[in-house]
Amino acid sequence: MGGSVDRYNSIATRAAPDMPDAHKRRAPTFDGAVVAAGPNARAFRQPRAVSPREVEADAPLDHPHLYFNRELSWLDFNWRVLHQAADTRIPVLERVRYLAITQSNLDEFFAKRVGGLKRQKQAGVTQLSPDGRTPDEQLTLIRAAALQMQDAMGETWAQSVQPELERHAGIRIVPYRDLGEAQRDLVHEVFRETIYPILTPLAVDPSHPFPFISNLSHSLAVVLRHPLHASLHFARVKIPPRRARWIPLKEPLHFIALEDVVRAHIDELFPGMTVAGTYLFRVTRNADVARYEEEASDLVEMISEELRQRRFAPVVRLEAESSTPESVSSLLRRELELQQEDEYCINGLQDLSGLAGLANLDLPQHRFEGWDPVVPGPLAAEGRETGDVFALLRKGDILVHHPYDSFTGTVERFLESAAEDARVLAIKQTVYRTSEDSPVVRTLMKAAEKGKQVAVLVEVTARFDEERNISWAEQLEDSGAHVIYGVPGLKTHAKVTLVVREEEDGLRTYCHIGTGNYHPTTARLYTDMGLLTAEPAIGRDIVELFHSVTGYAPTPSYRTLIVAPLAMRQSFEALIEREIEIQEAGGSGRIIAKMNAIDDTDMIRALYEASRAGVSIDLIVRGHSRLRPGLTGVSENIRVTSVVGRFLEHDRIYSFGNGGAPRIFMGSADWRRRNLEERVEAVVEVTGHEERERVSRILDTIMRDNTTAWDLDANGVYQLRQPKDGEPVISCQHEFMADAVRRRHAFDEAAALTQHG
Repeated sequence: MGGSVDRYNSIATRAAPDMPDAHKRRAPTFDGAVVAAGPNARAFRQPRAVSPREVEADAPLDHPHLYFNRELSWLDFNWRVLHQAADTRIPVLERVRYLAITQSNLDEFFAKRVGGLKRQKQAGVTQLSPDGRTPDEQLTLIRAAALQMQDAMGETWAQSVQPELERHAGIRIVPYRDLGEAQRDLVHEVFRETIYPILTPLAVDPSHPFPFISNLSHSLAVVLRHPLHASLHFARVKIPPRRARWIPLKEPLHFIALEDVVRAHIDELFPGMTVAGTYLFRVTRNADVARYEEEASDLVEMISEELRQRRFAPVVRLEAESSTPESVSSLLRRELELQQEDEYCINGLQDLSGLAGLANLDLPQHRFEGWDPVVPGPLAAEGRETGDVFALLRKGDILVHHPYDSFTGTVERFLESAAEDARVLAIKQTVYRTSEDSPVVRTLMKAAEKGKQVAVLVEVTARFDEERNISWAEQLEDSGAHVIYGVPGLKTHAKVTLVVREEEDGLRTYCHIGTGNYHPTTARLYTDMGLLTAEPAIGRDIVELFHSVTGYAPTPSYRTLIVAPLAMRQSFEALIEREIEIQEAGGSGRIIAKMNAIDDTDMIRALYEASRAGVSIDLIVRGHSRLRPGLTGVSENIRVTSVVGRFLEHDRIYSFGNGGAPRIFMGSADWRRRNLEERVEAVVEVTGHEERERVSRILDTIMRDNTTAWDLDANGVYQLRQPKDGEPVISCQHEFMADAVRRRHAFDEAAALTQHG
């Protein structure tokens, strides 16, 4: 920092009337479809991922007009989440939660995606994205789209969710100006006793450098006037991050925002000065920092350094309330080394992610009806009788579908049985993300303490979970487990567990291969699949996989698993090519693929080729899609659907028609370049007849959904499906909940008949 006193004394004290046009303007209007969840839903206009661009039917398959922009497609996904907040059919506290999620998603998008594009721009990257755009062009498009999303978020809160919250739940956020005298006395007491002592007013002038602003923290920019000299001064006050955002008032379910309380009493921090203005702001720092895993001599040390770098990483976004005068904004931008296009002016409540605290209030009547995952009948029966999960798996595979099937009663039970069983010699597992107080990791620690050989690959480079994973790794090591901190140059994203048990006929392996993390909390919120199996061929392959990631085995061979980065791309391309051959031979080529996102251009080109050959393709893609469906001569046989509902769709399933004998796969990988080339991933074929039939029914139910499914068209517009007249309402997630209960009841009834037969 440098400059003269005048640099800090030039701050205007008047607010909105002196704002330049750049601060007053609204976000540009996008063409787009009006989307609404039903006749009573609030509608808003959702932007397209890209403007429609013409392309010839015989265009080469690398033509940029055949691809949507990944970043804008990601923002389209966040619009679908925001739509949940606008849907009046959803309980009001859940709508509050969706607003908080929308904000958190947008924050992460700026930290990771915008941060990455800014790094590319600064590095002078000239390579175009697959849709033919430079980093600078993408940043311009992102700003326009983010401005519109930000406005829609604020409008959804102020005009829809907040009034409904007060009307139906009695929850009110009370501005300080609306407090009565008794309430103000209470708030002042709270301020003096619990807030004032931890505030740190920081002056900014030539002898006081501009302070460090931490990522996503709230701050007040304070403009002060000296009463004698009439000189203007600037200070920053950080809103305490470890204090609850919503302070309860005497009236039940009435709250005041923490930042409002601090602002109302800001003069007490500057006795003898006149407060001329206070302006709330927040910054987002770049989470896309450089990583040099191949050169690191100590991976944990490298990650610790990366975390330090991330804390001090460049700022990529400044959010300031719309009343902030340009003189204050320009000072903040200058000190934070930002351009005007990096500033986003906020109308109304700033940082809607803080609404999660309200969504968690104990008012079950204003939330989704409670759902208790069901323990599948066979496992429940074994638990009552012998408790021998291994005997059950020797009879056949068990397919689990979370959160409809209980994670605790299936996967955790499998691990607990292995930890307790005297015949189990070894347990090996990959851990990518897990909970803060993980029963899974504690079970592994218990097994190690009992003398079993426990080997755990803890992926310490899992973004935003690095510190937690390092802590778990250290605790595992202390318990006697062998810990591997990852594979240099690759993230280990596979979700696999191996149990080795000594039995009468020798060693036998029992395995779990999943699509989701060993995380009991997200297992109740995310849809995921897992296969519990004692199939020897799968066990042999998972032994090979662990030998590869824990030791030196650069060329392992797999018979049943499809493993990235070794051969996953080639395997999936061969499966797609097989459907083309079937179609061209007069058959019916068929592909159904469910994943979180698709952006790998080689996989997309393979799908375009299959579509041109006449193969019927359904893609169920929750998040972003670079693939542009419905283009004549290119992708008219491809349909893209996104399901956004109560649970986050997270499972990855791949079904290939195979001439009437479908081959179905499930595992950890999306069709994204990072999954196919930069990560260790594992996908397994589902071979059991009943398990294949069940997965096929799951895919069919999703494709029949007419309540939470969105269809993507060739112009980048997502349209929410709605039931036609006389058509039954189908929500796939509700169907799966009902099916879990039906399956359990059917098993119990059959068991009762057998017992009394």
